[in-house]
Amino acid sequence: MNKAQEQVIALAGLFQAMDAIESVAQQGRCDEQILETALSSLFVGNPDSTLEVFGDLAHLKTGLIKVRDLLNKSNTDKRLNAVRYALAIVHLEAKLNNQKDMLSTIGQRLERAESQVQHFSLLHENVLESIAAIYLDTISTFQLRVQISGEERLLTISQNVAKIRSLLLSGIRAATLWRQVGGRRWHFIFKRAELARQAEFLLSKA
Repeated sequence: MNKAQEQVIALAGLFQAMDAIESVAQQGRCDEQILETALSSLFVGNPDSTLEVFGDLAHLKTGLIKVRDLLNKSNTDKRLNAVRYALAIVHLEAKLNNQKDMLSTIGQRLERAESQVQHFSLLHENVLESIAAIYLDTISTFQLRVQISGEERLLTISQNVAKIRSLLLSGIRAATLWRQVGGRRWHFIFKRAELARQAEFLLSKA
């Protein structure tokens, strides 16, 4: 797999998680497989490839479609909340990368959350609450916040809030991968055609 494909996989993980956030915020639910893929990525520490973090191309189909469509010049999709969330997450991840103590705290608390997974299950409310609390106590202390747009009544339900924060943390994971495989913000402008082409190719294999 070439570097551009690795970058597209990381972006697909990011955009897929952000798209799921929009679903929770607007409809109060999201696809369980997508949520599972996002949360699982948090517990893959030393992957041999970007794809290993997400398990399978088929698990990233929604994200690959999103990457392809958003980077395609003829795209007319007006649902830009997911893009706004993704760009904010990329910015937050860059700040986090300079906070070694916070990175260590996140790592330790994810280890504890992983032990909860053994007792309950990945999507159990206790696990979701633990992962959400990690985001709340670390990333959300930065001055920049990801402002979620949605139905007010849905955003006051604790389970929805836990899902959104957990998905935001998985977005940070994907943004870290994106940076580690050479992804940069200017690629969204100057490499969009190549990234869109690789997303189309990967979709054909999903």
